[in-house]
Order: sequence, then C-alpha cells, then structure tokens
Amino acid sequence: MSASRPYLLCCAIASAVCFSSLAWAQDAPRVRFSTSAGDFVVEVYPDRAPKTVENFLQYVNDKHYNGTVFHRVIENFMVQGGGFDTSYVERKSRPPIAHEGREALSKGGSRNVVGTLAMARTNDPNSATAQFFINVKDNAFLDPILIPPGDPVPKFEFQGRVYENTPRANLLNAPQLFGYTVFGKVVSGMEVVQKIKAVPTGAGGPFPSDAPKTPILINSATLVK
Repeated sequence: MSASRPYLLCCAIASAVCFSSLAWAQDAPRVRFSTSAGDFVVEVYPDRAPKTVENFLQYVNDKHYNGTVFHRVIENFMVQGGGFDTSYVERKSRPPIAHEGREALSKGGSRNVVGTLAMARTNDPNSATAQFFINVKDNAFLDPILIPPGDPVPKFEFQGRVYENTPRANLLNAPQLFGYTVFGKVVSGMEVVQKIKAVPTGAGGPFPSDAPKTPILINSATLVK
C-alpha cells in the first residue's frame, strides 16, 4: 500500500504541472504577422522573458514592423526581419534591452529549435532592439549556456574544452556563452515561414548576400490575443 503513495503524489504533481502549463499557454499573447508570403501567428511568453516580450509587444503596438521586410533568409538556419523597410532603410529603434536568455531557459523556456522566435543582436549580448528571427532548424549553437553553481565553478565544459576552478564572473560575462533569447514560437502558419526560408536570395541594400531577391514584406504585425 505504501508504494502507491509516491505514485499518487507523482500523478498529482504531473497533473498540476500540466494544468499550469495549459493555463500559461492559454494566457500567452499572440501576434499575427501578415506578410506578402502569407500569414503566421506567434505566441510569446512574458513569464519566461518579461523584458524581451514587453519590448517586442511595444514594437508591435507602435506598428514598427508594418512595412518592414525579412532582410536575411538562410534556408538551413533562420529567417530574420523587423529592422529594414523595402528600400533597406533601417527603422529607428528604442534603446537595447538586457539579455534574458539564461533566465528564460532556467524557467523552462525553449531552446533555439524549429519554429521558435528569438531576438537578433550584435556581438554585444545586451544589444537587442527590434529585430527578431525564427529558427527553421534546430540551432543548438545559439542556445544560452547555463553556468553550474559555485564560485569558482569547479568544472565547466564548453565545445569540448574543460575549464576547472574558473571564477564565476568570467563565465557569466563571456560573450560566447550568452546565446540568443528565445521568447516565443510560431503556433500557426509555419508553412508560410517554410515558404519564406526557401526563397531565392542574393545581395540587397547593404547586405552582400542572404537578402530575398523578391522582398518578403511584413504588411502588418497585430496583437490578436
């Protein structure tokens, strides 16, 4: 009889987690992108990356994305947009936001897998503004690296190299370990994203390659939930 109690407890916990996840998903804001290639809808998660989601939704509400293009498309990697109009004039953006990749991942957020939505940035981890990208394959090398506990960290392995007794701050501040903040995913219309990823590309505006030869226009980005 006593053996059944842990089982019942596990079932109760699992049910609570499932209910919590369902409630969380139902409350997640959704944004519809209407593009020249078709429509798709993304769902974003403020409980995982609150500053990132707030920043993204503010750009949506400000209609910043309306009239911009997907300016960087790599078929076996990702599609990126939100920064340039059809003449490749860069849209003015607000100040950059703090990187939340590790925090999001530690709260159960997604990694950079197919269909996920992440913030684009420069080599500076805290440089994301308006541009975003959608992963069209699993891109594990873009994932934030969670730092093990301890200071110094007793043992840490990255890209086949082992570091021992490393000051924690050195790892927390290493640019190559920040990765990219995933804050949402495509929940409908992924076939449109697949269509976008397959368009012919070449030089365009300031970009020597990877710009769609026929512009993929974001007609509107609208909060629908």
